[in-house]
Amino acid sequence: MLFNSTQFLVFFPIVLSLYFLLRQRGRLWLLLLASYYFYMCWQPKYVVLILISTIIDYVAGLWMGKLASKKKRLPLLILSLSVNLGLLFFFKYFNFFNEVLLDFASLFRIPFSPSLHKLLLPVGISFYTFQTLSYSIDVYRGKLNPEKSFLKFAVFVSFFPQLVAGPIERASNLIPQFSEEYSFDKERIINGLQLILWGFFKKIVIADRIAIIVDSVYANPHDFSGGYFALATYLFAIQIYCDFSGYSDIAIGTARIMGFDLMTNFKKPYFAISIKEFWSKWHISLSTWFRDYVYIPLGGNRVSKFSWYRNIVITFVVSGIWHGANWTFIAWGFLHGFYLLIETVFSSKRIKLPSLIRGIITFHLILLAWVFFRSNSIGDAVYILKNTFVSWEIIDYSLLRITEQKYWFVIVATLIFIVVEAIDEKWNVSMKIRNLGRAVRPILYLGMLIVIMLFGVWDSSSFIYFQF
Repeated sequence: MLFNSTQFLVFFPIVLSLYFLLRQRGRLWLLLLASYYFYMCWQPKYVVLILISTIIDYVAGLWMGKLASKKKRLPLLILSLSVNLGLLFFFKYFNFFNEVLLDFASLFRIPFSPSLHKLLLPVGISFYTFQTLSYSIDVYRGKLNPEKSFLKFAVFVSFFPQLVAGPIERASNLIPQFSEEYSFDKERIINGLQLILWGFFKKIVIADRIAIIVDSVYANPHDFSGGYFALATYLFAIQIYCDFSGYSDIAIGTARIMGFDLMTNFKKPYFAISIKEFWSKWHISLSTWFRDYVYIPLGGNRVSKFSWYRNIVITFVVSGIWHGANWTFIAWGFLHGFYLLIETVFSSKRIKLPSLIRGIITFHLILLAWVFFRSNSIGDAVYILKNTFVSWEIIDYSLLRITEQKYWFVIVATLIFIVVEAIDEKWNVSMKIRNLGRAVRPILYLGMLIVIMLFGVWDSSSFIYFQF
């Protein structure tokens, strides 16, 4: 089920009405059933994978809680890691791994005939797998007491607002909230609806309209050159931000209406003046996950300089692999690791540039990496980069599958959005709107709703991060 679908617009009000009619335990059962139904609307059979992860990690957590030493807990942690990562590998990376082996075998003329499966990639598997793994690892480390209620743990793993694209929550934050009984809170509901409205605006008015242009260019790069590549790449940076942060806004807003607080996932990342700052503002739930469960266990910066630099690159390459079974994502992750490595090496040098210049450089380094992220292959990415600065010509709107009027709407709407983000970054406009009088706020919300209804792309297009 997609947030931007008629199905969800019917589903959520029904769930919400029942939620506030029930007492606490009844609410948890409702959330569990609603979450499983939400997921099963995509592919019913794959809900079994969520159930397997839930049972394995719940039982492993309980057993680890009874054992005093890490040494005794280790087999249970290995069980959790093996099951969860095994499922993730089979569905997401099995074919890619076999294709890599086939290329290697062909290079050395070794006979090899891989067996490839044609199963669909379960939507959101990378998100809920990492969420439940963080629980097992924290229990193993002794940082978290195991959850005794199977119902609460099952809701934690499958909580529908953030099930398929995050934020990737920690058990220490979300599970305790399932013990609270939230009353109907008008201000929370208004705040949640405001987030949902802003999320829908970013998704269906900005991201989905931009997608028409970006998809036209990146699907067939050899049909384009020069300015088309620059246009599509700049627009993709806005598209992926609006698409993913829009999902996060809707998820956080949906949870907030019911009384739950999910972690902030984005903080105006494109205004960062360094790669390090960018990753403190972009997909925060994932970047902190890799920090806590990959980078720090590797030794973080508490090792020799060489090992420290290695740890940075490894963490970002693994992050790239998390995003998908394609060399393009590995290249994207490596680039960000390389950027941060260079930034770390030169951080001690007394090279001072104005913040504006640093911000522009940082953004264009991010933009370069987005080319690999969005391209269908490394070859396409290289072709786009090689031809971006040659053969600039007047835009032919028909090649972009868009009319001239809609093209300029996209450009103007994007520029307005950037200005609004810049103003909000400096003066926190969203907070000022919340403080407006009761007569003014509804007018603003109604105006945005009308804009969404009139200019939104209502084709229930999937969110980009659903494929991860």
